Amino acid sequence: MTRHALVTGVSSGIGLAIARRLLDDGWAVTGLSRGEPPLRDERLTWRGTDLGDPDAVRAAVHDAPAADAVVHAAGLQRSARLGELSTRDGADMWRVHVEAASVLVDAAVGRMPRGARIVLIGSRTMTGVPGKSQYSATKAALVGMARSWAGELVGRAITVNVVAPGPTDTPMLRDPGRAATPVRLPPTGALIDPAEIAGTVSFLLGPDARSITGQTLVVCAGTSLGL
Repeated sequence: MTRHALVTGVSSGIGLAIARRLLDDGWAVTGLSRGEPPLRDERLTWRGTDLGDPDAVRAAVHDAPAADAVVHAAGLQRSARLGELSTRDGADMWRVHVEAASVLVDAAVGRMPRGARIVLIGSRTMTGVPGKSQYSATKAALVGMARSWAGELVGRAITVNVVAPGPTDTPMLRDPGRAATPVRLPPTGALIDPAEIAGTVSFLLGPDARSITGQTLVVCAGTSLGL
């Protein structure tokens, strides 16, 4: 039987790479994003969805088949230092990163089978980075949610984990909204390829990761070393 994954943010960047990898792995994918992904596959169903609208997210989940995996990859980044923080930017990031994740999983979990998987895409910046306080706070919140859900779902053998990338070569890096925090190459000397993050997610959805739950996997090309 073909496994079904519900993936957000599939129009570009990490979400697109995850959708592509899972299709290559033989999954059927329901993708949720505002923009249509540049993918053509009979096992991909795209639903145009504003991840900042809880009702739209809930409706999209209810219309989709039961999920063997849920991957929340949708995101945005707005950077500013203290004294210049935007309440609206903070609220937008919270809605897409945290509220969308909670609505998505809450709506899907009742139909998820024993042994299903949940992965949230966080960020290495969850520990705090100057100029990214609001963004960091929303990504840090995902860790607390994931560990809480892991405890709630462990009796059903449903794993819940966070993948926290460092600087990844996606359109987000070139978004004017994060111009206050220019991109720095990680110690390895190269940006992370979105396909690497997709590979990590693929591992967490596979048989070798059935005993990994409540964890955060940091994929940062050495950024966390503080070099």
